[in-house]
Amino acid sequence: MDARTVGDLVDVVGSPPLRLHTAPAGPAVPVTEVLLYDAHAPLPDAPGALLLAVGVRAAAAGPLVRAAAGAGMAGIVVRGTDGPAGEAEAYGTALLTIDEDAAWHHVHLMLASAIGTRSAHGTGLGDLFALADAIAAATGGATAVEDPRQRILAYSTVPGQPVDEDRRQGILGLQVPGSVDNSAQVRSVFAADGPVRLPALTAGDLPRLAVAVRAGGETLGSVWVIDSGTLAPDAEQTLARGASTAALLLLRARAAQELARHQNTDLVRRLLNGSADASAAAHRLGWDAVRVAAFVPASAASVPDAERTSLRLLDVVRLQCEVRYGRHACALLDGVVYALLPAPGEHGGPPAPQHRRTAHQRHRQLAEDIVRRAERSLRVPVRAALGETADLGGVADSRADADMVLRLLHDALPVAAVDEVRPQVTLLRLAEVMSERRELRTGAWHRVLAADAEHGTDHARTLVSWFDAGCDVAGAARLLSVHPNTCRYRLKQVGRQLGIDLGDPDERLVLWLQLRTLAGLGGNAGAAEAGPAQGPGTPVSGVRG
Repeated sequence: MDARTVGDLVDVVGSPPLRLHTAPAGPAVPVTEVLLYDAHAPLPDAPGALLLAVGVRAAAAGPLVRAAAGAGMAGIVVRGTDGPAGEAEAYGTALLTIDEDAAWHHVHLMLASAIGTRSAHGTGLGDLFALADAIAAATGGATAVEDPRQRILAYSTVPGQPVDEDRRQGILGLQVPGSVDNSAQVRSVFAADGPVRLPALTAGDLPRLAVAVRAGGETLGSVWVIDSGTLAPDAEQTLARGASTAALLLLRARAAQELARHQNTDLVRRLLNGSADASAAAHRLGWDAVRVAAFVPASAASVPDAERTSLRLLDVVRLQCEVRYGRHACALLDGVVYALLPAPGEHGGPPAPQHRRTAHQRHRQLAEDIVRRAERSLRVPVRAALGETADLGGVADSRADADMVLRLLHDALPVAAVDEVRPQVTLLRLAEVMSERRELRTGAWHRVLAADAEHGTDHARTLVSWFDAGCDVAGAARLLSVHPNTCRYRLKQVGRQLGIDLGDPDERLVLWLQLRTLAGLGGNAGAAEAGPAQGPGTPVSGVRG
C-alpha cells in the first residue's frame, strides 16, 4: 500500500478545512501517520508523521516546528493563518493550516482516515480479511467477522479447515442465515464479557467459538470461529486479542466511510454552487451529465422540528439513490435536499427523442417513489422538483431550475420537472426581473389598479380575463360570469378613462405581463384579487394555472 503524501492529504481532505501553507521539500513528501501534540509528553521520533499542534498558537509554533523537524516528521498543522512559515522553510518541514473554528478531533479523524483508506478491497475493510486469516491460522478454525446485523464483513480463506452449510450460505450471501436459534446465539455473545462456546444448532452444523467486538462500550460486531474439535488450547485468548484488533479496524473503516461521505457531500455542495472543477468532479463521480432533483417538506416552516425532518428526508433520498444507482450524490442546503441523478448519454450532443423521454421518465419515477416513501416515513407532505439535464459544469443552472419548480408545486402537483412547467417558470423569472428594474415596473398597470381601488371597478380582472380568453369578449364574459355587453363596456372604459390603447398589440402585451407577473393575476384568475407587486423570491400567485 503506497503512503499518502502531503499533497494527497490536501487533495483528499480539501480546502477548507486543510490548506498547504508551505512545503519546502515539495508536496510529494510521504505521510505515514497523524499525531496529536501533547505538551506534557516528550515528542516521539516519528519519521513521516504529521503533527497537529493542539493547544499551540500558530504565531508561537516556531519551537514546535523545530522539534518536529528534529523528530523526522513530515510536517505540522497549526490553527490560523499566521503560522511560522520562516521556521518551516528553514527546517524543511511542511506547514499546513486549518481554520480558527475547526475542531482538532474532526481534523484528526479526517487526516487519519485519509492516510488509512488505501486498502486492497477499497472499502476500508480489506485488513479484516487478513485478520480473519490470522485468527483462523492461530485458532485452527475457519473465521468470520460480522457486523451487529449479522452481515458478514470478512471471512478466512485458510485451506483445509472444516466448514458447515451455515458457513457456506453465509459467505455466498454475505449474511448469516436468519433463524430464531441464530439470533439467540448472537444475543448471548453480545451479552458476554468474553469469548463464548456455542453448540451446533443442527445435526449437520459444527459448534462455534465467538466473541463480541466492542469499543468504548459500543458493540461493533462479532468474530466467529468454527470449532471442529481441533481448536488450539489458547483459542479463546487468541480470539479475544483478535477482537481488539477487529475493533480498531472497524473504527478505522467507519472513519474512512465518514470521510468519503464528507468528501462526497462537499463535492456536491461545490457543484451546486458552481465552485467545483467540472472535469475533476466527473472523474471522481464517474458521471458526465446529471439532473438536479430537489426535495423539501411542504410548508417546512410549520413542520415541528424542521431541521430533524430535513435530515431524515436526506437519509431517505440517499438510500433510494444508492438502491437505484449504487451510490449517491446528495446534500442538504438551506432546508432543501438536493440529489444529482446521473443521465448517461444525455449530454454532449442532442440525444434521440426516445432516449430523452426514457431518461425523463426514469428520473421522474424515482422522484415520485422518493416522495411516497418519504411521506410514509416522515408523515408530512413532500415536494420534488427536477431541473434540466446538464454536464457537471452546469449543475448550478440545473439547481436553479429545480429551485424555481419547487416554488410552483402544490397539493395537486407535488412532483414536476422544469420542462413540464416551463411557461410558469418563465413567468416566475420574468416577475423577478421586472420587480428589480424600475423601468419594467412602471406602466399603465398602476393606473388600472389605482382606478379599481378608488372607484371599486373591476378593470384589472376584466383585462386579465380578456387576455386569457385570447381577446375574445364572449370568452372573457364567461370567465367573469357577466354579460358580454358588460365586459365590452368595461374595456371601453379602460380606453376612455385610463388612456390605454387596447388596439395596440405592444400595449396589450406589456399590460398583460405586468398584470400577470407584478400584480399576481392570471391563469383563470380573473377571480383573483389584485395585490401589490411581489419581490424577488416570492411565488407569483396565479402562475400555476
